Amino acid sequence: QVQLVESGGGLVQAGGSLRVSCAASGGIANIYRMGWYRQAPGKQRELVAVITRGGNINYADSVKGRFTISRDNAKNTVSLQMNNLKPEDTAVYYCGSGPVWDGGLRYWGQGTQVTVSS
Repeated sequence: QVQLVESGGGLVQAGGSLRVSCAASGGIANIYRMGWYRQAPGKQRELVAVITRGGNINYADSVKGRFTISRDNAKNTVSLQMNNLKPEDTAVYYCGSGPVWDGGLRYWGQGTQVTVSS
């Protein structure tokens, strides 16, 4: 099992920046892949960005050029720097992790709210 604890988030005006971070503890095999999904009210959870232990990154088209994901393998942390935020970025952001043999994320944190005002 993996425990994921998010921090950061909050309220910011459009055009501003926020950073969310996530610390993982537990089975290291289950944090080969770490990343962020988000869920806005009335919408399905969607991919934001995912990074593997080796540094391969996948971004949603909607955040490319604005968001940057990074991880510290020694500390088992992953962070998401969000710049030029838009009101449509408002959502609960969930940190997730997954093992190498799983193409997705299967362990989740409790989520942190990001609100962008116009």
